Amino acid sequence: MRDKGVIVLRSEEDLDMISQGTVIIRSHGVEKRIYEKIEQKGLRIVDATCPFVKKIHNIVSEKSGEGFHIIIIGNPEHPEVVGIKGWAKDNVTVIQSAEDAECFTADRKEKICIVSQTTFNYNKFKDLVEIIMKKSYDVSVLNTICNATKERQTEAESIAESVDAMIVIGDKHSSNTQKLVEICRKACDNTYYIQTLDDLDLNQLGSVETVGITAGASTPNNIIEEVQNNVRIIF
Repeated sequence: MRDKGVIVLRSEEDLDMISQGTVIIRSHGVEKRIYEKIEQKGLRIVDATCPFVKKIHNIVSEKSGEGFHIIIIGNPEHPEVVGIKGWAKDNVTVIQSAEDAECFTADRKEKICIVSQTTFNYNKFKDLVEIIMKKSYDVSVLNTICNATKERQTEAESIAESVDAMIVIGDKHSSNTQKLVEICRKACDNTYYIQTLDDLDLNQLGSVETVGITAGASTPNNIIEEVQNNVRIIF
């Protein structure tokens, strides 16, 4: 792709070096100021931001403009969360853990709006919201977890509860796959996280009788089928 003139912008500094061309926004989205900078530089934008993420940007921008303190439930280092945070005008807090939720404080006069990273663990989201709600703030909760993500997590949990071993296929850096692993490990101790068939040691499965398989949203079908076919030979 580089031979055809395609480059990857990994930072705002990289964007500063561009004087012409087209900028494609990835599915995770970016901060509002990045859009503004691209427009100021006269560059063309192709916005590939996920519609679910774009909806959160609009919610945060609107609610922040109305004076709400924005709480984002998610991983503060995840690019989607970084992008969402960049649409808040003033007060914004990212909460990832129960400890974060317990420590959260705000002015009692502030109204609070809670949104979520689209790929966050749904059950964990509910637990963190419950902690915040007990603080008796004026809270508006908007469950912005992607429906497909929630359904995938629910199905994975159900499968993991009914098998002797669970295999989760997906990129090691994929947020939604990591959440699947977290959910499956709570339901099944013998949960294995692999990227391809090469990572799977069938001997690890030992004498189990049933094996469940799930995969992250962006895992290629051919990789999933390859793992399934090889597991079926043994089980």
